[in-house]
Amino acid sequence: MTNHTGRRVTANISLTLDGHYSGPGGPGDMGAIVSYATTDVARAHLARIHETATTAVLGRLNAEGFLGFWPTVAADENADPRDRAYAKWLTDAEKVVFSTTLAEAPWDRARVVNAPAAEVVAGLKANGDGDILVNSSASVIKALLADDLIDRLYLMICPEITGGGQRLFADGLPASKWGLAYQEAGELGEMALVYDRVR
Repeated sequence: MTNHTGRRVTANISLTLDGHYSGPGGPGDMGAIVSYATTDVARAHLARIHETATTAVLGRLNAEGFLGFWPTVAADENADPRDRAYAKWLTDAEKVVFSTTLAEAPWDRARVVNAPAAEVVAGLKANGDGDILVNSSASVIKALLADDLIDRLYLMICPEITGGGQRLFADGLPASKWGLAYQEAGELGEMALVYDRVR
């Protein structure tokens, strides 16, 4: 499908050195990731991911977690300004939530979809303005990588090896080439990376 709007599909996720987005304890095992989430580099990365985005795409579990947490940050005048800016963006942005169990969205400016990710994102790209950000929702990112629909990858690499857990880049993805658009290292060894798809 030709993209007449110029909208890009961007995706953000944090990974360990061995490529996991959660530890061997399951999806809630985020110990190797969370300790790097509030560094200056991570907060600058957070500011970067939403600066050109107008639509947030989330899986249901992330939507429940994010939309239960970030609105309180948006209302907290003592929160870090970078966290608060992201929180306000997420609260105000159009949100598309993938779910097979929800019938409707309990959040403002959100709608639930139960359809293939490629189909939904192609529809989003064909209309509107601004980038489409898939934030930390690995199941959606994996589906879009499988269909080569991601134009920009925001990665936060955390310098830990979990030795197990869920991987983002599974065998069998279509081959693709990416160009480094930005990199920044933090004091704890964390790396913020931005890669653009070379087409």
